[in-house]
Amino acid sequence: MVEKFDEIDHRMVELLTADGRMSINELASRAGVARTTAYTRLERLQANGVITGFTALIDHAKAGHPVAALIFVNLEQHSWSRARDELRRLPGLQHLFLTSGTFDAVLLVRMADLHALRDVILVELHGMPLVKSTQTIFVLDEEDVRAVNSVA
Repeated sequence: MVEKFDEIDHRMVELLTADGRMSINELASRAGVARTTAYTRLERLQANGVITGFTALIDHAKAGHPVAALIFVNLEQHSWSRARDELRRLPGLQHLFLTSGTFDAVLLVRMADLHALRDVILVELHGMPLVKSTQTIFVLDEEDVRAVNSVA
């Protein structure tokens, strides 16, 4: 049974989204609750699947993947499940969204250079029988708002 998600839960999730390494003492202080309350709620948020893990914010260019692209994909109809499984194996895939509207899926791919991105699009994607067409948009600049909007 999922318990009610209240304002304290929202605040804790917001704080941890901005800094997943925050200590339980700091989390409690900034959320305005006792340490034991913060600990109990954190455990509940994890047990209920609200918080599924913790991650680091990455400078992808410094990590060797300066080229980012959004790839819009049209798939063969009624194949989303099989296509999703194939798309998950793409090199450089960071996010996969199944969508409504003009395109069936949107991919965020990060690569070391344009040649590697070209191979992902022309060899990997266009080599998948379930992919009907793609449209690629290069990411010229990006900002991770989690880092910018860190909670005071």
